[in-house]
Amino acid sequence: MRTPSSKLAWGVIAVIVIIVGIVIINSQAPASGKYDQFASCLKDKGAVFYGAFWCSHCQNQKKAFGDSARLLNYQECSTPDGNGQVPLCRDKKIESYPTWEFKDGSRELGEISLEKLAEKTGCQAELNAGKANK
Repeated sequence: MRTPSSKLAWGVIAVIVIIVGIVIINSQAPASGKYDQFASCLKDKGAVFYGAFWCSHCQNQKKAFGDSARLLNYQECSTPDGNGQVPLCRDKKIESYPTWEFKDGSRELGEISLEKLAEKTGCQAELNAGKANK
């Protein structure tokens, strides 16, 4: 038979475990990437990256950004079965991957260097900050 004091002790232990769990979960923020500022700047400047999951050039473009690729304005154009194109990309007349579209309406096709993306968007300082963090 449990005494009131043992029930209280177990209750306190349970509360402590819950608090510790919440602290641990909240402290696990996503890993920051070397080009976070640059990728965020591209998104803020209206650069959109259209691609397809099966496209090797799109995968290479993402790899150039490393962990920072998660911050890009990436639009998946392929249907899940890989045999078609989603309406957004069809309406935008995206015909090859990767395609980068910029705020001024211009486009660049294929794998684009980070330097070229910086020139097109004015995100040069952010790119240089990422390179300094090598």
